[in-house]
Order: sequence, then structure tokens, then C-alpha cells
Amino acid sequence: MSITTTKLTRWAGLSAAAAGLLFIGVQVNHPHLDAEFATTAEYTVRQSVKALMAGLALVGITGMYLRQVAQAGVLGLVGYLVFAAGYLIMFSVEIIGAAVLPTIARTTPGYVNDVFATVMGDPVTGDIGLMSVLNLASAVTFLGGGLLFGIALFRAAVLARWAAALLAAGSVATLFLPLLPQVNDRLFALPLGVALMGLGYSLWSGLRPAPAHNSATAVGVEAP
Repeated sequence: MSITTTKLTRWAGLSAAAAGLLFIGVQVNHPHLDAEFATTAEYTVRQSVKALMAGLALVGITGMYLRQVAQAGVLGLVGYLVFAAGYLIMFSVEIIGAAVLPTIARTTPGYVNDVFATVMGDPVTGDIGLMSVLNLASAVTFLGGGLLFGIALFRAAVLARWAAALLAAGSVATLFLPLLPQVNDRLFALPLGVALMGLGYSLWSGLRPAPAHNSATAVGVEAP
């Protein structure tokens, strides 16, 4: 099987769509994060899915950027780099959550609970070291990158503009979570997940091969 730019880009579109679906799915009936939950098999499965989601999303947004690198301009480059950094940091956080926290949840539950509190924006009673910095960096790059990248995609007008606008709007909306204490913050995964699915499908469908019966046009000069 030959590997072409078109095939790689289409796979990137599928990766983005899958990441969006996983991002929404993993939030469904998500238990409260604490040291006790960290010792369960369900926690390990959810963390593994989150890490997979971050990896797929990174592949997806890379394909989106390369598909419209000329149209995206400097804003697109900056948005992509910041957003990609957000997913890379998120991937590392989820791996730490899956591989490290369960092993210390029984011996140092206070530390694990404080790590979860930092992630959820709840008060922290102890010192969790650089995990607080890592969590802050993840939030800033993920939300800031989503906003910048969404605006750049919308301006480039190569992929579905509604999905690009939803990505930017969903990132901004998440910033208002501290002002809405009674709202389940996991609901805010919905617009971001749908945006990734929409952009991924747009990337994939925009590069579908021409139908076989259209061979008369295929032998002519390739359209720009």
C-alpha cells in the first residue's frame, strides 16, 4: 500500500473525529476523582482513553494545520504550536495519572486528592510540587491554543467554519467555569468534542477520492 499525502491527511481527519468522540464519551457518568477511585480498574481505563484521545487529537490538529498552512498564516502557526503543546502536556498528565497516581493512592492519598483537586479547580490543602505548574501549563496552552487555532481555521475557511467557530467559542466558554460553580464542568467537553469531530470529518471528506465513473476528468489537468 502506497502512502500519500492525501491518505495521511485523511487519517488525520479520522484521528481528530475519533478524539472528539472519545473526549465526549469519557466524560459520561464520570465518577468523582479521589484517591479511592484512583485504585479502581475503571479509573485506569478512563485514564488510558484520555491519553489515547490526546494522542489522536495531536495527530488530527497537525493534519488540519498542514492542510491549510498557506491560508492559516502566522496566527495559524502560533495557534497550532500552542494547541499542540496543550495536547502534549495533557498527554503527559494523563500518563502520570494512569501510571503513577494509582501506585501511591493507598500510601499517600492526601497527595493524590490534592492533585485531583488542582485538576478540578478545587481548594488544595497540601504541596503537590510541580504538578500544579504542569496543570496550569496544560490549561493555558489547551484553552489558549484552542481559541487561537479555532480563529485561524475560521479565517482560513478551508475546513468547516462552524466547527472552527465552535472550537474557539468552546475554549472561551471554559474560562468562565469558576463563575459557574453549580454547573457540571464536564459538560464543557461537549462543544470541544463536537468541534473536533466536525473538523475531522471536514478534513476527511474534503479529500475523498473521485468516484471511479468520473475517470474522464481524472485524466485531464488537475484542478488547483
